[in-house]
Amino acid sequence: MDKINTLITKMDAKNGMAYALIRIFLGIALFVRGWMILANPESIIELGVARELYMWVSLVGIAHLIGGVLLCIGFFTRLGALVQIPIVFSATFFVYAHTKLMMGGQSFELASLVLFLLCVFFVFGPGPLSVKDYVANKKA
Repeated sequence: MDKINTLITKMDAKNGMAYALIRIFLGIALFVRGWMILANPESIIELGVARELYMWVSLVGIAHLIGGVLLCIGFFTRLGALVQIPIVFSATFFVYAHTKLMMGGQSFELASLVLFLLCVFFVFGPGPLSVKDYVANKKA
């Protein structure tokens, strides 16, 4: 029981690491999403976006690529999140607005969660395990 309490105490002291791991995962997920959009723009068209908007779909893919990398490495994290917020907001409330809760696949719940996390990272920044943290510690 003492080993478990010691482990819990150590993990409680490193809760900022969980925050950073969530940021890294979200960055990778957005990067992969951008890659998938650019590799197959038809997937976005199937969600109900007009075919004439290919240029905007390409810009969304590029924004996901760049914003995902910035989030993942923790460099200009707030900028990376800010670039993503309008895109994910519009996906949440316009593209997925017609879907019902608890449906399979890409749904309103997932888009809402990503939007919430992007807002958190925009407000609070990258946390530990980031280029910003590394540079700040190197200067000190």
